[in-house]
Amino acid sequence: MATLSDIGVAAGINLLSAFVFLLAFAILRLQPFNDRVYFPKWYLKGLRSSPSRSGAFVKKFVNLDFRSYLRFLNWMPEALKMPELELIDHAGLDSAVYLRIYLIGLKIFVPITFLAWAVLVPVNYTNKTLELQLKNVTSSDIDKLSISNVPDGSDRFWTHIVMAYAFTFWTCYVLLKEYEKVANMRLQFLVSEKRRPDQFTVLVRNVPPDADESVSETVEHFFLVNHPDTYLTHQVVCNANKLAKLVKKKKSKQNWLDYYQLKYSRNNAKRPIMKTGFLGLWGEKVDAIDHHITEIEKLSNEIAEERERVLKDPKSIMPAAFVSFKSRWGAAVCAQTQQSRNPTLWLTDWAPEPRDVYWQNLSIPYVSIAVRRLIMAVAFFFLTFFFMIPIASVQALATIEGLEKAAPFLKSLIEIPFIKSVIQGFLPGIVLKLFLIFLPTILMIMSKFEGFTSISSLERRSATRYYLFNLVNVFLGSVIAGSALDQLNTFIKQSANEIPKTIGVAVPMRATFFITYIMVDGWAGIAAEILMLKPLIIYHLKNTFLVKTEKDREEAMNPGSLSFNVGEPRIQLYFLLGMVYATVTPVLLPFIVVFFGLAYVVFRHQIINVYNQEYESAAAFWPDVHGRIIIALLVSHVALIGLLSTKHLAQAAPLLITLAVVTIWFYRFCKARYEPAFVRYPLQEAVMKDTLERARDSNFNLKPYLQNAYIHPVFKEEDDDEEEEVVKLENESVLVPTKRQSRRNTPVPSKMSGASSQSLPEAVPEHSVP
Repeated sequence: MATLSDIGVAAGINLLSAFVFLLAFAILRLQPFNDRVYFPKWYLKGLRSSPSRSGAFVKKFVNLDFRSYLRFLNWMPEALKMPELELIDHAGLDSAVYLRIYLIGLKIFVPITFLAWAVLVPVNYTNKTLELQLKNVTSSDIDKLSISNVPDGSDRFWTHIVMAYAFTFWTCYVLLKEYEKVANMRLQFLVSEKRRPDQFTVLVRNVPPDADESVSETVEHFFLVNHPDTYLTHQVVCNANKLAKLVKKKKSKQNWLDYYQLKYSRNNAKRPIMKTGFLGLWGEKVDAIDHHITEIEKLSNEIAEERERVLKDPKSIMPAAFVSFKSRWGAAVCAQTQQSRNPTLWLTDWAPEPRDVYWQNLSIPYVSIAVRRLIMAVAFFFLTFFFMIPIASVQALATIEGLEKAAPFLKSLIEIPFIKSVIQGFLPGIVLKLFLIFLPTILMIMSKFEGFTSISSLERRSATRYYLFNLVNVFLGSVIAGSALDQLNTFIKQSANEIPKTIGVAVPMRATFFITYIMVDGWAGIAAEILMLKPLIIYHLKNTFLVKTEKDREEAMNPGSLSFNVGEPRIQLYFLLGMVYATVTPVLLPFIVVFFGLAYVVFRHQIINVYNQEYESAAAFWPDVHGRIIIALLVSHVALIGLLSTKHLAQAAPLLITLAVVTIWFYRFCKARYEPAFVRYPLQEAVMKDTLERARDSNFNLKPYLQNAYIHPVFKEEDDDEEEEVVKLENESVLVPTKRQSRRNTPVPSKMSGASSQSLPEAVPEHSVP
């Protein structure tokens, strides 16, 4: 069991490691040759160029201005200077609202920490229960600051109940204000945002099959009949996954060809040789340049054949389409209404913005999605609960007692005070962190299998499961395995009526583990985040061996975007720990406050200078954030009810149950009041935006703008001749009679997009504007 001195040693080591990371970052970012690594966003925006220094050759690579090193922490105030409105314009609303999650953590826990330390810590510490009554239970100095040190049946527990009410009401107040603020930010963002294809476009799934008409004809006829005044054009969804794989493979081969040609240009005396086997480890030796030229030619032929098949084979057309309208109002009406009497057909939803579309999943038949999600739900259940076994086993081993039992010959080394403190303070947290390294990748693969059609929805789904995993394994699993199992011998030796008392004392004791976990994962992890060691190494390797053009350099320095599916669940774990332990072991709260403060500054810097967000969902994830903080509150209420029930204070249960009911009511109120702003687009706002846009740009022709917006990106990556062929195919329009007697004549649409109707000029006039 870790003591205050152990925690102090661990805190000192973690603070030192965090400072070393920050110092290394401050030095590396000042070097001219690292400028593109630590400020790539400004390069990609074209607002920054490589620093040039005259004089000695060394100055071009190393910053010799020693005065700049004295201001090595000036990046922190610089990260806080940019106003929020400017930040939204610079990085998008998703990034700005993501930062507000850290800010809301500070708003909640800073006042709670002051109040808990001023009231609860003295109430807990001025007792001697652990010293006098429960000598047979392992405890630490930290536990004397927790609720475990209050004697059973004491009136002092009413202080904890009052504080639970105060903490809950304050948290709900902050959540209410933040929900209202973010909802207004979202609506204001949608109103002020420039024209985007997804504002006018709806994704239609489960188009019913028709023996007489193609999918494109069926879609066009349906919307000409049911949305005659607003329908503009459409783009059917094709299964181009195989084509995309071939194009990706060709690009990889081209990169290797560029590498070998560059290598040969530097040393003309010897042609580069490679082996044709797996990873070049074995196989026939061949000329690397000639081999890759031949492979690229083969792939080019395969790509041309596959592309022709996709464009002409009806089987490659999926029963889905991106349907665009002449106004935002028309798109909103379609996206938010039921299209047919059969609610399983003609399913409509807002289309993701083009860069947010996950094209691989558009080819999944809609009828199979329910089965896929059932399979993944079962798989996630087994993953979550079977993962607890190795975590519990290794966590039991990652203790002083466990190590001494598994490796008795290390006992003399382990008992050295400093080594013991390091093991107690680091090992459990590091072990748990290592177990979670591959989990986000596994969860993202599961989300992709389920068939979500946008990157943002994939990340939100993966984040939800990551949070549930953390709740079950990291929190509940660590508490149960770390406390109840550690005290198993004590349970066996005690009478049955003493077991609840021991559990009530043992559960709060697990706070020491979470303190070390916060320091390892939170403090050191956030400090390592800003160092960007992996992108730094990758950039310099690519810049040395592969970069030939400015486009190559942009690809080499692109660091990606915020990983919402990883970052947000990690934040929520700290909310959970803070809520649960605020009344139980307040000593944990300052560690959480330090995490939120450091993380806010670091990620503000990263969002301003580094990360380039892949998509913009206008903060659609906020209801999930709000709901998970509410779950943390409810878990804290349940934990406190169970704990006080072991302390012979049963009369407190109704009060805490009432508090949980009030919390649930608050969640339902916020859901009804603010969540519609995140799932629907008000028709009033749509009309206002359309009217304003017509007044400002009355001659804008919307149809060319939307017609090719949702073409599969694999077609856009082809050469100019092939692009012209696709556009020509899309614009073909021949008047033919419809095969349905109930419909009027409409033009034959292309395989990729609909065309304007010449027989119904009042429905879709050629000169129509939004």
